[in-house]
Amino acid sequence: MKKVILSGLLAGLVLFLASFVVSGVFKIIFPAISSEYQNLNLFRAYSDPVMLLFFLHPFLVAFLLAWFWQKTKNIFGENIMGGVKFGLAYWAVATIPGMFATYTSMPYSLEIVLSWLVGGLVEAILAGIIFSKLLKT
Repeated sequence: MKKVILSGLLAGLVLFLASFVVSGVFKIIFPAISSEYQNLNLFRAYSDPVMLLFFLHPFLVAFLLAWFWQKTKNIFGENIMGGVKFGLAYWAVATIPGMFATYTSMPYSLEIVLSWLVGGLVEAILAGIIFSKLLKT
């Protein structure tokens, strides 16, 4: 259990940092994304105390994925490639449909949804690799 908690914390930190890197790259490629993030009709203001909870998201995802890795690592394999497969499977099942629903039902630009899609891919693969290295049987 201690290994799951520690790997969840590490993966959460990596996911947190990766989200900022991917977001920054997309803001450079598509500068209009920055103004979209500042649109108070689409997002809470950073000064809203509830917004602080948003920053827990990567840690919540990481802890849940650490638990799920423990249940499925025999299917994917406990090596790095197994971690990549795990990340791809999670991304395909959770992120692709979620981003499809987001783009088709909410007023977000294609660029911002693509940035979330790519960010989710990077984060899922990184989490899988971390778990494959730290959560061996």
